[in-house]
Amino acid sequence: MKTMEKVVDSSREVAQEYVNRVFDTVKKRDPHELEFHQAIKEVFDSLVPVLARKPQYMNQGILERIVEPERIISFRVPWVDDHGKIKVNRGYRVQFSSAIGPYKGGLRFHPSVNSSIIKFLGFEQIFKNSLTGQPIGGGKGGSDFDPKGKSDGEIMRFTQSFMTELSKYIGPDLDVPAGDIGVGATEIGYMFGQYKKLKGGYEPGVLTGKSPGFGGSLARKEATGYGTVYFVEEMLKDKGLSFKGKNVIVSGTGNVSIYAMEKAMELGATIVSCSDSGGYVYDSEGINLDTVKRLKEVEKKRISEYVKEHPMAIYIEGCSGIWSIPCDIALPCATQNEIDGMAARMLVSNGVLAIGEGANMPSTLDAIHIFQKNNILFAPAKAANAGGVAVSALEMAQNSARIFWSFDEVDGKLQDIMKSIYQESKRAAMEYDAPENLVVGSNIAGFVKVADAMIMQGVI
Repeated sequence: MKTMEKVVDSSREVAQEYVNRVFDTVKKRDPHELEFHQAIKEVFDSLVPVLARKPQYMNQGILERIVEPERIISFRVPWVDDHGKIKVNRGYRVQFSSAIGPYKGGLRFHPSVNSSIIKFLGFEQIFKNSLTGQPIGGGKGGSDFDPKGKSDGEIMRFTQSFMTELSKYIGPDLDVPAGDIGVGATEIGYMFGQYKKLKGGYEPGVLTGKSPGFGGSLARKEATGYGTVYFVEEMLKDKGLSFKGKNVIVSGTGNVSIYAMEKAMELGATIVSCSDSGGYVYDSEGINLDTVKRLKEVEKKRISEYVKEHPMAIYIEGCSGIWSIPCDIALPCATQNEIDGMAARMLVSNGVLAIGEGANMPSTLDAIHIFQKNNILFAPAKAANAGGVAVSALEMAQNSARIFWSFDEVDGKLQDIMKSIYQESKRAAMEYDAPENLVVGSNIAGFVKVADAMIMQGVI
């Protein structure tokens, strides 16, 4: 028995040294890409037991290969504003992995976008897409263009210029972008129109997140938010819990946030707070979702306007304070690293039961450690927010087959996918001696499928 334990310990040491060596190489090559480093470390920390048990992944250099994108495209995006002035932004597309299917991942338009942000998102997308069980690889893209405060004409001219270059590198069986922060139905529509004009034909499968009127899928807008709640509900069920009667905080007021709120409310929760980039509102009687939808989706106003219609609510400037509000369940649905160690400690001290990550990497590594140390139920982003890309893949399937599914059909498939992701993550965690650690489970479950495909396809 002692000899076997020594062999196991030795294998883990070799795997840990391998992980450390590859990670150090990444940091030396791209020293300023901190978000990318964070995403890699979170995955690598989970993979040591897999590598120890399956040394073929080390022998085949899987980690060295998987951290390097198959292709990185960076390009100039010139456009003309409403005053006739020429503006220039930078566009990106990172085609990270096509091991299990065409590149798939959203486009983000936000001033913070840079190579590190796009690479971290693309790296996460590899494993998230794998978890869905759909044949889609990992990619991501975007621009440092800020659509806020821009007219429809300016957005149209920018997106047309962006697509003029991007169109050279995408296609229904090559790379299928979608929306993300700053890219909704309007932006997707303009890009689809420009692609159609450039290619001289109708290829609905080249973009997802389209309007249902020209090839889009019903339930796509709701998918990421709904999917997050479906995943968290499965996690709660395992502990004999549910959303019913729980107070919930949801950061953000974009599509993910709004539809996470909607589904949580349908399951019996009370949403007590939500936010935008300016600040957050707290309504002890429960957020009125109809008001939030009208303010954000129709009138395009700030969440601070909410208190004018609901005087019992309060508005506080700044976003970080939202995590100081006591709640049973927290759903960070805004952006990366919005919950740091201090926020995590506040949530724990106020009695939070569960965290469901609706955004991409919204918790820092320190925050995740605090949640796990305190036995807080934790649904990691690459599993919990996979609903959006899952329904994007369903949109691709509908486009390929020239069929159109009802909302209930798509929603039913989404529920099945999220339940499957939860069970696969739970099973992998158990198999590798990390029961109930869904971070480890989801990373391993997503990685193994991609790594096996890479080995079978040879060194390419």
